[in-house]
Amino acid sequence: MKLNQLLQGISTIAVQGSTDIIIRSITTDSRQVKGGTLFIAVRGTRLDGHAFIEKAIEAGAIAVLCEEKPNVVSTTAWVQVDNTAIIAGKLAACFFGEPSTFMKVIGVTGTNGKTTIATLLYKLFTSRGYTCGLISTVENRIGKVSIASTHTTPDPIALQALLSEMKQAGCTHVFMEVSSHAIHQHRIAGLLFAGGVFSNITHDHLDYHQTFEAYVEVKKSFFDHLSAQAFAVSNADDKRGKIMLQDTPAKKIYYALKTMAHHKGKILENSLTGLQLDIDNVQVHFRLIGSFNAYNLLAVYAAALALGLEKTAALTTLSELMGAPGRFECMASPIENIMVIVDYAHTPDALLNVLSTIKQFRKPNQLITTVTGCGGDRDKTKRPLMAAVVCAHSDRVIFTSDNPRSEDPAAILGDMELGIPAADRKKYIPILNRGEAIKTALVLSRQQDIILVAGKGHETYQEVKGVREYFDDRETVRNWINKLSK
Repeated sequence: MKLNQLLQGISTIAVQGSTDIIIRSITTDSRQVKGGTLFIAVRGTRLDGHAFIEKAIEAGAIAVLCEEKPNVVSTTAWVQVDNTAIIAGKLAACFFGEPSTFMKVIGVTGTNGKTTIATLLYKLFTSRGYTCGLISTVENRIGKVSIASTHTTPDPIALQALLSEMKQAGCTHVFMEVSSHAIHQHRIAGLLFAGGVFSNITHDHLDYHQTFEAYVEVKKSFFDHLSAQAFAVSNADDKRGKIMLQDTPAKKIYYALKTMAHHKGKILENSLTGLQLDIDNVQVHFRLIGSFNAYNLLAVYAAALALGLEKTAALTTLSELMGAPGRFECMASPIENIMVIVDYAHTPDALLNVLSTIKQFRKPNQLITTVTGCGGDRDKTKRPLMAAVVCAHSDRVIFTSDNPRSEDPAAILGDMELGIPAADRKKYIPILNRGEAIKTALVLSRQQDIILVAGKGHETYQEVKGVREYFDDRETVRNWINKLSK
């Protein structure tokens, strides 16, 4: 595609060189530049793409899109625009043939529940005979082919390339998680969404957004930019569920367990065998566990109906489905019959939801041990809050490493310890090695006790000092169960 075709409808500040040139690839990463590449210099949170323009030109970039005129003397064409981050998504959409216009793309956003909702929607529509795409924290899927996921929401060029593959594979629907980072960084610029789903919003990502109000505003902006032809599904029981949709031009649809809504649910039974719900006056048993999953199921149901599925078909198929990997995933020790639950919960609210659910099932003699930590280089303010929640709802707590990244793991535990009430200090054991922490929880537990291993869920790595090392909570639990049972 020629550069002048890509630039149609784009407001430019200045242009140097011919735009009548063929662009064979586009990228924001100078390491991926080759002959015929359009290099887009984007200002990131850590690096500024403008610093790599010279390197990109040396590697063969045929054109550069930038916000500042390059200081490099070169015959390479360059185009100056106001915001390259926004334009990158739009150019990528154009370059890959506007794939989102050929499919119904549904974005799922919120603090907790995004992965489960997107995954259930994918499974539901796939089970009903549709060819679907999934873009999630756990994995990406094109039809039934699984592709490893590196980000909750990919960068705009990778995202458009992935959507193009989905279009070519015949996908009619795409269900994708939309993170607050992706919204703020314009990674979804250039996408046409057929609908959006809001789960809830709680304390998270304040390391990036600085204030909770800014975090809310970013999430809200996703719905503000939906078209009048789209639909917007929101949780009416969340304090900000209606605020999210107050300025959207899309069709508003609300779901709730407690308040009036278009789609109303009621928990009839909540046990380890699943949820018995009344949804829009129909009683259905689901395989998912916990009141938080009642909300996830309602969100999926509301979105499915908005997409044209018939009510009975949607509920019947949903009743047969399991959720996403690493979300309230249960394993049991065969001899001691200790129940181990692995969950991705990594915010105060998510931990409260999971622990509250466990407490509903526990018998009076069963003790709850929680193994958890906090990620490094992330929102530090939630660390003592998470510790306080865990201590309040567990009989024993073991704080350990999560993904410390560039931080000192001991310092992270120190931040968490600030949230432990004096009366709960006797419950607390610090063990930095996560594998040893899981082993200790199993060794200390008695017959029929319950262990929650929280924070990593589906992840198969630990990031320490910038290096990712293999680590899987589920595999570690299974290995220690086998060793200790012999």
